[in-house]
Amino acid sequence: MLVVGVPIALSYPWLPYGTPPASLCFEGIGVASCVIMLVGIRRRRPERPLMWCLLLAGMALSVTGDAVYDYLENVAHVDPYPGWADLFYLPSYPLSIAGLGMMILRRTGGRDRVGMIDALILSTALALPAWSFWVRPISLGDHAGLADQLVSLAYPVLDVLLITLTVRSATTPGALGLRPNRLLILAQIARLLPDVTYSIAQLAGVEISYLDSGWLLTYLLTAAAALHPRMADVGKPATSDEVTLTMPRLTLLTVASLLAPAILAAQGVFQHGRVDWSAVAVGSAVLFLLVVARMKLLLGQMHRLARQMESLAHNDGLTGVPNRRAWDDRLNRELAKARRGGHSLVVGMIDLDFFKKFNDEYGHPAGDLLLKEAAAAWTGQLRDEDLLARYGGEEFGIVLAGRGGDEATAIVERLRAVCPRGQTFSAGLAVFDGAETADELVSRADRALYRAKATGRDRTVRDDHQTLTAGGGDQVSMAV
Repeated sequence: MLVVGVPIALSYPWLPYGTPPASLCFEGIGVASCVIMLVGIRRRRPERPLMWCLLLAGMALSVTGDAVYDYLENVAHVDPYPGWADLFYLPSYPLSIAGLGMMILRRTGGRDRVGMIDALILSTALALPAWSFWVRPISLGDHAGLADQLVSLAYPVLDVLLITLTVRSATTPGALGLRPNRLLILAQIARLLPDVTYSIAQLAGVEISYLDSGWLLTYLLTAAAALHPRMADVGKPATSDEVTLTMPRLTLLTVASLLAPAILAAQGVFQHGRVDWSAVAVGSAVLFLLVVARMKLLLGQMHRLARQMESLAHNDGLTGVPNRRAWDDRLNRELAKARRGGHSLVVGMIDLDFFKKFNDEYGHPAGDLLLKEAAAAWTGQLRDEDLLARYGGEEFGIVLAGRGGDEATAIVERLRAVCPRGQTFSAGLAVFDGAETADELVSRADRALYRAKATGRDRTVRDDHQTLTAGGGDQVSMAV
């Protein structure tokens, strides 16, 4: 569609203006785009069609305005501006804005506060020069009457709103990665460029041709977006709800924040010291508050990232329980407290039985799930002050502060009872003797674990000349 339509749209200015071929080309592209868009909506069946219907209604009103404008100027030979065509042109803007707004709300779900503030910063920065060099001069210009003044002001105001929605749409997470969304953004840019250029040219008293191609491209790009196979994805929530401060985004925000002083300088130089202080002051204050809000959100992101990094540094990525590093730190602290206070302390090593066989039979994803389920089930049997950590592979370590040997053995048996998927484990326990180092204590627990595995698995061995407890509940006196 674009392969055929874009060359025709770009060639339109070379047709003799006001002739039937030119009118047929211009209105024909508009009507064809509306029909194609309707076909796209009916064929793709988006989950929320209202947003697309609003865009279609806005396009249909604009195309109708084109036909009315053409008739008034080239058939009735009356001045079409302001006139009946504006009754169709002006409502097309709110409909387009409403459609884009619904898509943005659907994609962000109201969660993307960072993107919203970035869009407000850019929009405020653009609104300031728009007011100073565009809207305000129009309001102070000569007008044929109140209707002429209101219509002349309505177009730039609506264009500023459309700029805001376009910027917001472009800054939503994942927006530029979706082709239909890119087409919609390009469509609004194609609409805004001739709108702004036409208004500025009128202020300067200059005639500019080739603007009609921009409005035709708007029709074609919007229709192409509606016909795209992924058009229904435009209204779906984005997979990512957080925006990162990339260098291009930071550069754009910096330029936007500097527009206020730039406008102040430009007015002082080119308007002979006549500066619109109120507009510049309000715009600068709003930009300052938005930048402060942006910094606050950025600091919040940094704090969350720091907490996540800390969690990743101390927690196992698969099971969520503390990792080997956290185990070493906690064990050394507990040993220090036990030495000072003379408290009892038990260290245990737990190893799932025949884990490799389980992986070979059911696959590694099932093995990972078993580790996660085991860690969750065992954690539920421990106190908050007890520690369960993933030591490595299918091996876990426990630190039981303030527990005696018999109590620690009973706790391990509770863990055995909730071992998921009918699996079993072997365990080795070592009671702190009050003097040994962490490595020595862990080494004793590890030796007890290997003795449990060597004597049949599914049992607990304590390295203190105590009892061996078999999985079936039988206890055998055994010196280790």
